[in-house]
Amino acid sequence: MWRKEDGRPQNPNEISTGSSTSTTPPASAAPGPANSKPLSSVPTSANAVACLSQGIRIKGEITGSEDLFIDGNVEGKVTFRNAVLTVGPNASVKGDIDAREIVVRGRVEGKLDGSDRVQIWHTAKVNGDIRSSRIAIEDGAEFRGKVEAGKPPTRPAENPPAKKFESAKPKEADSNLEKPAPGAAVAGAD
Repeated sequence: MWRKEDGRPQNPNEISTGSSTSTTPPASAAPGPANSKPLSSVPTSANAVACLSQGIRIKGEITGSEDLFIDGNVEGKVTFRNAVLTVGPNASVKGDIDAREIVVRGRVEGKLDGSDRVQIWHTAKVNGDIRSSRIAIEDGAEFRGKVEAGKPPTRPAENPPAKKFESAKPKEADSNLEKPAPGAAVAGAD
């Protein structure tokens, strides 16, 4: 199809509405294993401040406080406790991940500890334990490990040690008590 305005071919997925053009996905592009998009066309996280792209390989510990999108290879612990960590479809992470929210689209070998939420997409392969208050695993995802879901158990406040109450009797009254006979067994004596 040709558009008269600029003389270029119109994408069949574009709908012309006056002066603006909007793109709508075809009805056959519903998400799922049968109709999944090519891995390279999956959009990155819109909120991610930083991105480790597909050609990057990192060995070592990664920490931060802003959202991160990983689409490369990482070996080591990844800690983003107050941020969202997204493991992209081309990513491979070998190490523990600790973040507020974890989204996995690629491969992870290690423990996932999401304080708020962990989401495993249908393209993900996870080999490790998951602990989070909310967990979502899409149909088709590969997962091997243990899951701890829900709010962590609240521990009752520890009772303070019992106070020793002294006798209300004056000390002089204690001296009037009978003393055991010499050689007699007394309870509590060493």
